[in-house]
Amino acid sequence: MKLTNKTVLISGANRGIGRALVEEALNRGAKRVYAGTRTPFTHPDKRVTPLILDVTSEAQIREAVKQVDSLDILINNAGVAFYDDLSDRMMIERHLAVNLFGMYGLSQAFLPALIRSRGAIVNNLSLAALASLPPIASYSISKAAAFSLTQSLRAFLAGQGVRVYAILTGPVDTDMSRDFDIPKASPASAANGIFDGVEKEEEDIFPDAMSASMAESWRGSVLKALERQNAAFVAAPVS
Repeated sequence: MKLTNKTVLISGANRGIGRALVEEALNRGAKRVYAGTRTPFTHPDKRVTPLILDVTSEAQIREAVKQVDSLDILINNAGVAFYDDLSDRMMIERHLAVNLFGMYGLSQAFLPALIRSRGAIVNNLSLAALASLPPIASYSISKAAAFSLTQSLRAFLAGQGVRVYAILTGPVDTDMSRDFDIPKASPASAANGIFDGVEKEEEDIFPDAMSASMAESWRGSVLKALERQNAAFVAAPVS
């Protein structure tokens, strides 16, 4: 899964990791990069095609599908994160709308194109998907749900030639993590780690120094083994 001459769509492409992913895809020789953003976006490289794309809007997703002729890699990067204490149900729903259902809607919409290209879905999650970070509890809930979605898509789509990757990032220096006074990776280094993982076909990608320290223990864990065991039910459903 080299990026050379590939067509890539990145949601949430105007800032942070999304913007860094656009630049890294270009650096690695992508033929076309569709940059999905909620507001108008411009880029000097002619290989970049901006798309107005709010992942919570079915109409905008349908319009994006019309504009994309072919697709090799879909990167579900759009996300929201707000501080909360679980006292307001609406805050949970707000996170789920973008971080879970937005990812689901975009993946389903572009699935026919990805099946044709035998391409890949890359879901930008977080270590908070594995262990909740209480100051951003609703975000953590949504990322845990999105990780479960990623694992299920991985099982269902394997037989159709579509690979599904989970990006499990540690702290990255973006607007979302601005108020966390902890060491953070740069967006550029995270984007580099993400595409390294895709090119190596690592199912679960730990793209920064903090997350990478957990990679081997996760890959050899009982939970990872259980995921593989459960995936077998797709091929052999319980009667």
